[in-house]
Amino acid sequence: MKFLLGAMIAWLVAQALKHGARLFGRNRRIFGTDTRAKLFLSGGMPSAHSATVTALTAMIGYYEGCDSAVFALSVLFSAVVMYDAMMVRFSSGEQGDLLNKLLKEQKSKLGQIRIAHGHRPIEVIAGAVVGLVVAGVVILATHYL
Repeated sequence: MKFLLGAMIAWLVAQALKHGARLFGRNRRIFGTDTRAKLFLSGGMPSAHSATVTALTAMIGYYEGCDSAVFALSVLFSAVVMYDAMMVRFSSGEQGDLLNKLLKEQKSKLGQIRIAHGHRPIEVIAGAVVGLVVAGVVILATHYL
């Protein structure tokens, strides 16, 4: 249960940081439907995907050992998730933006397509840092509670 708890807290912290940045950033439309719709969308700083898998991997490494098979599997899983966030989803987001621009220019009746944006490397790194910090806090909390 502690593994799942750590991963879920990391996701929540990353999402809270992301929306906190939107609240105090240039785009202050935080309380509109725009933000509620974006709560579960991908993209932005920090990466919640990276935070989640990094927290899970760190906790597995601590509790199960870094030489365990489950830790090795978790490291590979994390690498795939982070690579996908940076490369595959980022590229598909750029392509979606271009398609929406073309649809708008052509005055298409199809409307805009929904785009799942990926992450820049710094967003993935920031998410990993969030995941490590959350894992450390959860590990310490489970020892003292």
